[in-house]
Amino acid sequence: MSRVLELICHSDTPCGAEIGLSVTVDRQKDAVLDLRYRIAGNVDALAIGAPVVPGRGHELWRTTCFEAFVAGAQGTGYREYNLAPTGAWAAYRFSGYRKGMRDADIVPPKMEIARGEHHLDLRTRLFLPESGPVRLGLSAVIEERGGRISYWALAHPPGKPDFHDPACFALELPAPEVSAAKAETGVAPDNATGT
Repeated sequence: MSRVLELICHSDTPCGAEIGLSVTVDRQKDAVLDLRYRIAGNVDALAIGAPVVPGRGHELWRTTCFEAFVAGAQGTGYREYNLAPTGAWAAYRFSGYRKGMRDADIVPPKMEIARGEHHLDLRTRLFLPESGPVRLGLSAVIEERGGRISYWALAHPPGKPDFHDPACFALELPAPEVSAAKAETGVAPDNATGT
């Protein structure tokens, strides 16, 4: 079931462009998460960057970038996914709050980027490290053409913007429902697909 959630601009970093940000979240079977980030409004006022050959990048958060933080229901570790509208991406593992950062070995996310006169969409599918319940922090860094940067998230902790803060992990998703056939037999039904 899809959910559309609005991101909130941090009050200390107002955005001068007239835009709104939303994320559509769809938890698929097992450990699959589909996301669609949408900027609606004056996208011409934003620094988007030229398309690049899709691949791993670093410090993508220094300019316009969409982010997803994923933590299991238990423990302090989490993953950070950075998804740039240029086609670059990054993924990191943390053992705790800003601790033990290292590149995460993941299936490279396939991103579809579409830009219209008044919107920019980035769709991606992430394969999560576990299939149980997760807590999500969904956020974005938005840079305007003049260099001004604003920080957007589902929720913000008090003080300066900090997407790693546990308060930003504001969306809890239960484990996906298991079909009755699989629950009874331990086998997926014949018509199950791998997508």
